Amino acid sequence: MSRLKIIGWVLGLVLASAVVFYVYTAPFNYQRLPGVRIGGQLTEHPTNWNTIDVDGVVYLKMEGFPPVVVKVFYASDEGGIITATRPDNGYWANRVRGNPNGWMRFGDETYALQATEIFGDARLPLLEAYGANNGMQMRYDFEGEVVVGQNEPLHTWEVFYWTTR
Repeated sequence: MSRLKIIGWVLGLVLASAVVFYVYTAPFNYQRLPGVRIGGQLTEHPTNWNTIDVDGVVYLKMEGFPPVVVKVFYASDEGGIITATRPDNGYWANRVRGNPNGWMRFGDETYALQATEIFGDARLPLLEAYGANNGMQMRYDFEGEVVVGQNEPLHTWEVFYWTTR
C-alpha cells in the first residue's frame, strides 16, 4: 500500500470520527450550533407541565430531515411549554412552521410535542411568563435602556406553544 493511500485512509478515519463525535455530543454548549441527537428517555407527558423544573435551556428537536437539535429557553404553564424566538426568520422557527411535530428534552426525559404558533396580542401573556422564567424584560415601548442580549424587545418575539401529541 502506498504512502498516499495510507494518508487517505487516516484522513478518512479522522473525518468519520469527527462526524460521529459531533452526532453524539452536539449541541455541546449554548451557541447557535445545532446537533442531530436529542437523547433522553421518551417519557409520558405530565398532567401539569408546571411540574417540569429544569433550569436554563432545554433541547428541542424538530421532525423532518435533516435532523436538527437546538437549545432553547422555555417557560411552562399547566397545559404546555412556551418557547420564543427573535423575529429574525430563524431556522428552527421556520422548521416548526413547516412541520409542528417535535421533541423536547428536560434533563433525562424527552417528550413528543406539537407546536402551535401564537399570533398578535395573545402572545403577550405567554411572553410575560417566558420573560419572567428566563430573566428577560418584556418592555412594551422603545424608550429606556437597551436590554442586554436582545436585539429586539421581547414583546416583538415569535411564540410557539407546545402541547402533547
